[in-house]
Amino acid sequence: MAALKTTLAAVAAFAGTTAAHGFVSGFVTDGTWNQGFLLDYYYLLVNTGSMPDIASWYAENLDSGFVSPDMYQTSDINCHINSEPGVLTSSVEAGGTVEFQWTEWPHGIGPVLTYVAACGGDCADADKTALEWVKIDEAGIDYDTQVWAAQDLIDNNNTWATAVPSSLASGNYVFRHEIIALHGGGSENGAQNYPQCINIEITGSGTDSPSGTLGIELYGADDPGILFNPYVTVTDYVIPGPALYAPSSGSGSDSGSDDSTTTTTTTTTSSAATTSATSEAAETTTTAAPTTASATSTTTTTSSSAAANTTTTASSGDTVALYGQCGGIGHAGSTTCAEAWRDEEVSEQGRQDDDDDDDDEEEEEEEEGGEEECHETGGLLG
Repeated sequence: MAALKTTLAAVAAFAGTTAAHGFVSGFVTDGTWNQGFLLDYYYLLVNTGSMPDIASWYAENLDSGFVSPDMYQTSDINCHINSEPGVLTSSVEAGGTVEFQWTEWPHGIGPVLTYVAACGGDCADADKTALEWVKIDEAGIDYDTQVWAAQDLIDNNNTWATAVPSSLASGNYVFRHEIIALHGGGSENGAQNYPQCINIEITGSGTDSPSGTLGIELYGADDPGILFNPYVTVTDYVIPGPALYAPSSGSGSDSGSDDSTTTTTTTTTSSAATTSATSEAAETTTTAAPTTASATSTTTTTSSSAAANTTTTASSGDTVALYGQCGGIGHAGSTTCAEAWRDEEVSEQGRQDDDDDDDDEEEEEEEEGGEEECHETGGLLG
């Protein structure tokens, strides 16, 4: 009991120095929650000689809480200060997700990254200095919104989800999850690294075993993504560390952002091809329409012109068709009219026209009389 009281008192004493920082207090693999490393465990170990068996690595990040750039070439950059492997190993299926649950995180400026390193056996016996880290997840800043990945983590209830590539070979791995706080990154040695390590077995049918990078070679103190002023409009930020892992050809499909990128590229290409084809079709249709109209117009004009020429160039001895022109001022064609145009018939036609005119006048007078009668009676006559 005395030992426990001492432990609690020690934790309280250090609470003020660690309040401005954080660590992964728990994680979820394939929907199963797992205990992370707590500061309490350090004091339990100091005062009782033991601590709970967990998959998360032990660390002594009790002072300023981070690994600074001047420590990049020490073993502490791997899994934090004086870190030691966890005893247990959790499990996640390739293609699944690991959710890292941080304590309340105060710094919304900086990238978030996740690495894995194959243990080649039981990760409880892993040598951190020999682990080769493969980056499987990274996020920096959204140029449009100017929101950093660290702020996204805060907004997501201090949680970050990493998709496990389905192409990775099954086996025991150490997952290295990290926030690099850049609120002081504009100054030399101002960046703050918070690496957190956990033993996790990857299960599945993947076969890819990519080579990685030793911890002491991950970063340099003057890397552009480490020595960086975040208090400007950011348009070009280089995420620290080696290149993001991409599955080898034939090793299986990757998950997360890689699939999304491929899909986006394919969709964009397909869309461009469709647009081009549509445009070409539209252009062909547009061109064809005027051509058809032009052909129709030309045919009509030619036909009319041919008829006119036939009438004009007829010989003077030919008989002009009935109702055709066979005389008049300036007429240069035939002057032989059809027999129907005799004087008697013309006179008869004239008399008929006169009779028609008389009938029309009588009908108009009857209509006018009807209208007057309608006006006088004040209504319409049916």
